[in-house]
Order: sequence, then C-alpha cells, then structure tokens
Amino acid sequence: MTVSRSVTRSIGAFGVAGALLLGGCVSDLGANDYQRSTVGEVSHADSGVVIASRVIRIEGNNSGVGAVGGAGLGAVIGKEAGSHGRNSAIGAVGGAIIGGLLGAAIENNATERTGFAYTIKLDRDDEIITITQGGDVAIANGTPVWVEYGERARVLPKQTPQPAYN
Repeated sequence: MTVSRSVTRSIGAFGVAGALLLGGCVSDLGANDYQRSTVGEVSHADSGVVIASRVIRIEGNNSGVGAVGGAGLGAVIGKEAGSHGRNSAIGAVGGAIIGGLLGAAIENNATERTGFAYTIKLDRDDEIITITQGGDVAIANGTPVWVEYGERARVLPKQTPQPAYN
C-alpha cells in the first residue's frame, strides 16, 4: 500500500495541531476558576480559618489528544525513516506506537499543575475539613476564609479585593 506525500504531510500536520491544542486543555482548578455550566448556580458557604496548608501536585490530563497527535507524527517520521516498501510500513507502525506513548507522556506532563491542600477549622461547629485546589498563591495559615460548596468546594480568603470590570 502506497501513501502519497500529501496524505503523509496531512497526518503530520494534524499531529502537530493536536499537540498544540494541549495548552487549551489545561485548567488550574483554583478558587477563581469556574466552568460555564456553573454560572448562576446557587451554592452555600461556611466561615472558617486555615489552620494548615501544604503544596500538592495535581496530576495531568490524559485526554488522548497527546497520544493521537504523537501517533500521527510518529507514523509520518517512521514511514520516512523506513524508506520504501515494507520497511516504510513497519517504520510507520513503529513510529505510531512510539509517538503515541511519547505524546501521552508529554500531554500528562504539560497539564500537570501545582495546588494546595488546606486544612480549615469551621466556625459553626469547630469541624476540621481539608480541601484541595489548584493555584499559584497559597492562602496563609490563620487566614479567615469562606469555604464555598457548589459543583466543587473551594477556599476563598474573606478579604479579597474585587476586580474592576469595564
């Protein structure tokens, strides 16, 4: 079976485009990150104080985009490396397998995030809870917070300045 160069290049272009889309799959899962579907939903909140916090690692996504993109790109490279005939087909299959594995690993690493685990003492009954969330800035121990319960729980400092909207 002979594959034209234009088809081979198209497969490679789709692989590269898929890999570039990985950046769009990243979500910080922080206190200020909301999904469109949650806008307008009612949630409730408890008042509390952060009594401990620690840095955590939030594992990356494995949506399949990296594996598919890597397999496509690997197939193109493997086919070209195999030169002609049967070697070309074997090279394409081997390249697709290796590229798929590498693409999946790259996607997982590219979407991995830092977050925090907060241990909070609630004011209402002195219950102690722990909530994890993404973000780059830690909420310091002793900070008064709101624990917001909705589609997912989140921790918000009580004295947060409101952004100015134009």
